[in-house]
Amino acid sequence: MPIEIKMPALSPTMEEGTLAKWLVKEGDSVKSGDILAEIETDKATMEFEAVDEGVIASVAVAEGTDNVKVGTVIAILAEEGEDAADVKAKSASGGASGAAKAETPQPADPMFKGRPDATDPNAKGNEGEAPADPVEREDHGRPPVGGGAEAAGGGTAAPRAETSDGGAGRSAGTTAGRIKASPLARRLAADSGVDLGGVKGSGPNGRVVRADVEEAAKAPPAAEAKAAAPAPTADAAPASQAAKPVAIPDIPHTVAKLSNVRKTIARRLTESKQQVPHIYLTVDVRLDALLSLRGQLNRTLEARGVKLSVNDLLVKALAVALVQVPKCNVMFTPTDLISFERADISVAVSTPTGLITPVVTHADTKALSQIATEVKELAGLARENKLKPEQYQGGTASISNMGMFGIKQFDAVINPPQAMILAVGAGEKRPYVLDDGTLGVATVMSATGSFDHRAVDGADGAELMRAFKTLVESPLGMLA
Repeated sequence: MPIEIKMPALSPTMEEGTLAKWLVKEGDSVKSGDILAEIETDKATMEFEAVDEGVIASVAVAEGTDNVKVGTVIAILAEEGEDAADVKAKSASGGASGAAKAETPQPADPMFKGRPDATDPNAKGNEGEAPADPVEREDHGRPPVGGGAEAAGGGTAAPRAETSDGGAGRSAGTTAGRIKASPLARRLAADSGVDLGGVKGSGPNGRVVRADVEEAAKAPPAAEAKAAAPAPTADAAPASQAAKPVAIPDIPHTVAKLSNVRKTIARRLTESKQQVPHIYLTVDVRLDALLSLRGQLNRTLEARGVKLSVNDLLVKALAVALVQVPKCNVMFTPTDLISFERADISVAVSTPTGLITPVVTHADTKALSQIATEVKELAGLARENKLKPEQYQGGTASISNMGMFGIKQFDAVINPPQAMILAVGAGEKRPYVLDDGTLGVATVMSATGSFDHRAVDGADGAELMRAFKTLVESPLGMLA
C-alpha cells in the first residue's frame, strides 16, 4: 500500500518547519538512505532521508512552504508493484489511503523538553526525544505497534552530508500478528533465513525494510525481546492566548518574517521567564592572573595553530566549578531533581538567524586547547546553520559572554531544562584592593549567575560563584 511521507521532527523543539528544497520529484525512484529533501528546523537546515524504497507518486507540499506542522503528509511513496499514477490519483481524490490528510501532533510539555544527558530519566515531554506521531489505523481497524519520528514519516533525519543509522524511533515490525514488511525485505528474509517476526522495523509505522533484514542477518540469534512498555503521554501544554493585533506606527518601515529559530527563541525564553523563578548572584572577578596564564599558553600553542580566548578559559572554569559544587550541576523536573556527574557547557553563539548554544561536552576534563578548538569549530558551524543535533542538544549549564561588546554586567535568561547560566561582562581596569591591602588598579570583570530557584538554593548558587571566582583568580587550579 502507499506510504505517507510526513514532516518529521528533526529537532528537539521542532513543532513546524520549512520545506526548503525537494531533492526528488514525482516519478523518481528512491531507496533507503536516499536524501529526499532539505528541511529548515528551529535549529538548523537538515537533510531528510528515506527509509524505504519505492517511487515518489505525488508531492503534497511544495518546496519553500513555511510553517509545515510536524506530522503533515508532504509526499506519497508508491511501493514496488504499485502504479505511481494510480496512487497519485487516489491520494488526490482522498481515496483509500487517505494520504493527503495532515495530522496534528500531540503537544509536549513546553518546559521540560531537553535531555542534557542520554541517560536522563525524565521521559515526559523530553526535548531529546522526537514527539510521537498520532496513531494511524490499518484497513482492519487496529492501530500499529510503535511510532516515533522515523516510523511516521517514511523517512528519517540525517544531518547534512551524514547518513543516519535509523536506530532512533524503531518500532515493532508486526501489527496484531500481521508482519509489516516491504516486498524486497520479505524476499531477502526468505533467502537469508531471517524470521521477520523477530525483526524490529525502522520503516513507516514499524515496517521492516531491507536494511533491517540485512542487519538481522548479520546479528547472532537473540532471545525474544520483551514487549516494550507504552511510552508515557506528555502532559498537554496550556493553551496559549491568541496573539493580539499590533498597531504599527505610520512610519516608513520594512517587515522581516520571523525565522523558525527566532520563533523558538521567543517561545522558550518567554516560557523560562514566566515559569522558572530566577535568582541572580553577581561577583567581581580579577582577571590579571588568568590573562597572564593565557599569554603563556598561547605562546606555547602557537606552533600548533591554537589560540586560547578568555572565553575558552571561562568555559573550563565554569565546568570545573560545577563539578566542585555538584548541587548546581542539576536539572529540575516536576517529580525529580537530576544531578549530573560531568559538566557539559552550552556556549551562546550569535548567528544571523538568532542565538544558538552548541555544547562542549566533558568540559571539566578536556584540555584548554581542545576546548578552544571545539568552540571555534562549533561557532563556525552554528553561523553556517550546519550544526548536527548532537552538537546543540543537551548541556548541563550555559555561559553567555558579552564582554566583547563592552557590556559591563547583565542578567541572562536560563535555558530550560538547565538550572543555571553564567553571564560574563567585559574585563576593564578598575580600582581594586590588592593582596597587600593597598589600593591599586586591576583588570576586573563582573559575572552573574542566573539560577533556577526551584533546583538551586541561594547558598549553593553563592558557593558556585565563589568557586568560579577562585578558579579564575588562581587559574592553575583548573588545570590540576
